Amino acid sequence: MDKMIRRIGQLFVLGFSGQAPSAAFLDFVGEEQIGGVILFQENCPTYQAARENIRRISLRLEPTPLIAVDQEGGPVCRLKGAPAEFKAAAEYGRKLGLERFREDYHRAVVLMTSLGINLNLAPVADLAVNEKNPCVADRCFGEEPDKVAEFVRISVAVAHSQGMLCCLKHFPGLGAAALDPHQAAARADYDRLLWEQRERVPFAAGVESGVDLIMTTHLVAAQLDRQMVTGSRPIISDLIRDSLNFDGPVITDDLTMKGADSLGDYGQRAIAAFNAGHDLLLFCRDFEATIKAFESFVGAVRAGDIPEARVRTALDRVTGLKMKLGKPVLH
Repeated sequence: MDKMIRRIGQLFVLGFSGQAPSAAFLDFVGEEQIGGVILFQENCPTYQAARENIRRISLRLEPTPLIAVDQEGGPVCRLKGAPAEFKAAAEYGRKLGLERFREDYHRAVVLMTSLGINLNLAPVADLAVNEKNPCVADRCFGEEPDKVAEFVRISVAVAHSQGMLCCLKHFPGLGAAALDPHQAAARADYDRLLWEQRERVPFAAGVESGVDLIMTTHLVAAQLDRQMVTGSRPIISDLIRDSLNFDGPVITDDLTMKGADSLGDYGQRAIAAFNAGHDLLLFCRDFEATIKAFESFVGAVRAGDIPEARVRTALDRVTGLKMKLGKPVLH
């Protein structure tokens, strides 16, 4: 048990506020051997600053930390300026096309890997089927499942060509929703049959292409399960593991978002998401929330509220993910 407890940090991906990580943040991630760190635009004011932050983090998180960003294109580019910054997904879907996307994204990935980034939380596999959606409008490649699937395949292939891990999002499909999970739990009304014919298609294409992770979102799709996806064991088990036949790590969306409020406090959110089947827990930029959640999570493992077998399975998946990077991993 104690050896497993020492590895629990591997199940967390954390962010920090400001241009550089604080001493307290670095001490915490180093002491707990956190699995990875996510960078935002404020952490990357220049390429050199991003490289230096990654160097400092990596010194504390040997041997192989996940260094993640959301570099989707358009409005969601944490790294600004050419060649890392490129057009929004919607522009490629509407007019620029597949080959232009391949070229632009390849240049971005080459730059990201040169800085030390090894995980891009992209591509967005959502469909732009609700024009009132405030969250993913320009972030979607289109509304036609087969067309979006082609962009997803290219995105995965380009990332892998440079040794970059990649992640499909926002499962099971955020495009049909009308609310932004940053502000409140999103809601979608598709049933299982419609999901199989529409939302599933780009995600299946990504899995078939060898994508490394899948990210869920704070969405209630009541015709699939009344429980929010973040806390839904049936959706993780039936749709991701069985329907998509995906056995890699599943990561949450940011658990400090207001959309996850119904799951409880930050610790309760982490426990609920993990027991539902997520393997990696994402906490972005709220360091105090992170510490509270981590302490609650460790306490739940010690108390038996989180089964040891569930922890070991998730740790094995994270280890397998990091082995793809071709470097030593924490055992």
